[in-house]
Amino acid sequence: MTKLLLEGRPGIGKTTVAMRCVQRLTAAGIAVRGFTTAEWRQQGRRVGFHVEVINGESAVLAHVDFPGPPRVGRYGVDVTAFERLVLPALDLDQDVVWVIDELGKMELASQRFQQQIIELVDTEASLLATVHRHDHPFTDRLKTRPDIRLIEMTQQKRDRLPSELVNTFTRSG
Repeated sequence: MTKLLLEGRPGIGKTTVAMRCVQRLTAAGIAVRGFTTAEWRQQGRRVGFHVEVINGESAVLAHVDFPGPPRVGRYGVDVTAFERLVLPALDLDQDVVWVIDELGKMELASQRFQQQIIELVDTEASLLATVHRHDHPFTDRLKTRPDIRLIEMTQQKRDRLPSELVNTFTRSG
């Protein structure tokens, strides 16, 4: 069992690394579950974020036109849509590698999601999750757990990280 948190500033490429890990793990015959979060742009301007579970289903997580609450920056977050899509996908299966992109302010607006992540971390399942550098009580606690390895994401590491992370999971069986 391997549990990794990939920490970095916004825009450094955490989602790209997570998506490449999903592709490489799948190509290696390893079952992968979880979700990724991606920007939604219109005419070159970021207007929101989509969340997509590994099986391809997606929903709008946040948008500038959503009223909230909650609000994160200029985005209203649709916690109900997020929970409807993501919570059923987090069934605590231990025979997969879980890729969670990300444990950020928008996703953590869901208390039910936070609880499900704790339950997942407490299992023997392998996990790769991305987190912002920003302080947050939930992620701060995860970062100090002895069973979780924190990896700092930098531009210099970005291109080699997918191979290194996949190798970590394939070695751990």
